[in-house]
Amino acid sequence: MDKKEKLKNSKLYLVMQDITRYLDRYYLDGVAGLVPGGVGDAVSGVFCLVHIYISLFKLHSIPLTLAILCNTLRDIFLGMLPFFVGDVIDFFHKANSKNMALIEGFVNQDQKIIQEVNRKALYSLLVIVALTIGIILMVSVLIWIAKTIGTYLFS
Repeated sequence: MDKKEKLKNSKLYLVMQDITRYLDRYYLDGVAGLVPGGVGDAVSGVFCLVHIYISLFKLHSIPLTLAILCNTLRDIFLGMLPFFVGDVIDFFHKANSKNMALIEGFVNQDQKIIQEVNRKALYSLLVIVALTIGIILMVSVLIWIAKTIGTYLFS
């Protein structure tokens, strides 16, 4: 059994498939996004750590890891958009399925996926930086709003 087959039969890989199925097919990512303040989006983002772990430590691909981080941060950022826009997007974005497809492409040595991920590595890095800044700013605004409302209500 080669390394790729061993990975596909590992418990971690099966867990990743289950996480993807539950979060995207059964819309638990969208349901978690309904928790206010971006908390639900952050929690569902934690489940993507298994995708990141496999891409970085099992498949040893930095471009793949960047693509997965980009999808994950995009999902968190879009889910945090106010006025229920982010909540609606959460039900349709399906970042976990996209990440799973990328990993399966690498495991199955799909040259089209591998070439696309490698080609978009720098783009993914720039998007990750921009999304990280956006998420930090959005969390800061949410904290400021909560403090302002709290001060107004309790003064």
